[in-house]
Amino acid sequence: MNSNETRTLWISVGAALFSVFLLYSHSQERESELQKKYGVEESVVVAKQTIKQMQTIVDTDLEIIKKPKDYVEPGAIANPELVIGQVAASPISKGEQVLESKLLSPGADTGISLQVSPGKRALAIPIEDIRAAGKLIRPGDRVDLIAALDIGKGTNQRREIKTMMQDVVVLATGSTIFNNIPRMLDDDKKNIISYVGDLRYSTITIEATPKEAQDIILLLSTSPSSIFLTVRNPNDRGVAQIPSTSMDNMLGASGGGFDGGYRVPASAVPAYVPPVQTILPKKKKQGSFIDL
Repeated sequence: MNSNETRTLWISVGAALFSVFLLYSHSQERESELQKKYGVEESVVVAKQTIKQMQTIVDTDLEIIKKPKDYVEPGAIANPELVIGQVAASPISKGEQVLESKLLSPGADTGISLQVSPGKRALAIPIEDIRAAGKLIRPGDRVDLIAALDIGKGTNQRREIKTMMQDVVVLATGSTIFNNIPRMLDDDKKNIISYVGDLRYSTITIEATPKEAQDIILLLSTSPSSIFLTVRNPNDRGVAQIPSTSMDNMLGASGGGFDGGYRVPASAVPAYVPPVQTILPKKKKQGSFIDL
């Protein structure tokens, strides 16, 4: 490469660098003008794809973009963590800014359908204190469902207690749902009433399979006071085979009192020994035999 070619190369490089500098300067000047006119840019959360009404929003539904301050809508959200897990109160189109007014916290306003596992059903059961652990059950607890059943007719009728369902999740107590904030405004919309410790609910909504729901509805339609709920430890997820309880097997078949199921081992009971019968010989007497 001769000196003219080298000089031409450096001139080209210098011209390119100068062009980049001019472009950068122009962009900075233009950005400065836009900031003066529209304000500085701010981060805003927008929908990455269309979000349907009443859909629970997940992280893949969102993205963060920069917009001039004057183009950020009132109520727009900058932190996606404040949006994830919320429910869309109305449809949010792709690219649309996510506004606080378009979000609902999961709870009574959003219903319970999103809480129900696929293939299961939500079913409300009317309860009283004595049949629901003193109304100390809370959404998210796990319970067993026990029914008191009258079997037979007339003099043959008997009552049996049967555990129908085990490890059942409680979706709601009254209108308090599992993951909503346990509070509400009073009638004047001034004071917050806490639901923590509130025992005013009269129904408990559980999750059941369609067949279990049918069985429960049969009981509720014939004997609504026959269902009882017992509370489990949240770490106790076992399902046991529990035989039904009746007066006969609780008190014993003879009705002689509850023996706790204990039976004395056969080896501890002495075997029956019949008394020994002594047979005396018959004494001969003249002309006959007589028994002594």
